[in-house]
Amino acid sequence: MKAVRFHGAKDIRFEDVAAPEGALAADEVLIRPLFTGICGTDLHEYMAGPIVTPKTPHVYTGAQNPQILGHETSGVVEAVGESISHVKVGDRISVQPLIAPRDDYYAQRGLYHLSEQLGVFGLSWRWGGMAERAVIKDYCAQPIPDNMSDEQAAMVEPAAVALYGVDRGRVTAGSTVLISGSGPIGALTVLAAKAAGAATIFVAEPNPNRRALIEKIAPYAVVADPVNEDLIEIIRERTEAGVGVDVALECVGSEISLGNCARAVRRQGVVVQVGLHMKPAAVDAMLWAQKDITVEATWCYPVQIWPRIARMVAAGTYPVEKVITNRISAEHIVDQGFEALMDPKASQLKILVEV
Repeated sequence: MKAVRFHGAKDIRFEDVAAPEGALAADEVLIRPLFTGICGTDLHEYMAGPIVTPKTPHVYTGAQNPQILGHETSGVVEAVGESISHVKVGDRISVQPLIAPRDDYYAQRGLYHLSEQLGVFGLSWRWGGMAERAVIKDYCAQPIPDNMSDEQAAMVEPAAVALYGVDRGRVTAGSTVLISGSGPIGALTVLAAKAAGAATIFVAEPNPNRRALIEKIAPYAVVADPVNEDLIEIIRERTEAGVGVDVALECVGSEISLGNCARAVRRQGVVVQVGLHMKPAAVDAMLWAQKDITVEATWCYPVQIWPRIARMVAAGTYPVEKVITNRISAEHIVDQGFEALMDPKASQLKILVEV
């Protein structure tokens, strides 16, 4: 079968690989992937990997590079193990990609995403979504409503990252919110904050093309250039008594962006770190203290969030499809996918791949 595999930095190939064969284990599901998103993690692997893809056998899954990519995936069930009853052949699903022990310290508390042995479908599991077939664990196969599209189903994973950040920020009806960065996760965070009831949403984005994209996706947002405009003054002018926002979500993984978030929140406001930092960041701890703020950090998402997102998407309250800017075939994964997303002009947000 054909699959997209990561071999090393700037070395991603669409090539022939062995298809799944033999009997499924009792807790396994064979799927035919439909759409798979290219994630920022995939981009990091392409630019400088291996980072999270395993150079040696993964401690829990045993997977090792070359790795089939793709963890933002929708698919159709083609076969199920004998112990599985929640999905059947022909069902459409969204893949919940986190794979972890079910009996360690964190599993016993329902915190599967925090396992020290965490593996990820499409990153550190034998199979991934950018292939003609894949095998997943039973708990990874998440049924979707009939009125949810296959493209929307592929967007649940990044939507979960965004919604978890909004949850941790305790955004609620009437909240004022800053989202710093309008890449794919930032754009989804804007939509998640709106779905949570935020009354005023500010977006800080230095790239003019991305500002234009977010203005189309979320015309209700106040979009600012944090480099050439006074972001803090813009926020003060539009918040009650000029105190700043209730919640600021950092979706870049940038020291400057994190500092802007701390300056933008009101006293006793909440800053949520959603974007992943690739190097240590200096912070103004005295400012944090003077403002008595809460700083939250997020890692992935609780896996139990999947049905909730599916209901929100199906109901139209979380229109994740707005973030999709292109669909490509897997044979063009490098030129139309990874290279397009690395373009400094940032004309693309989320690209879906079809094998």
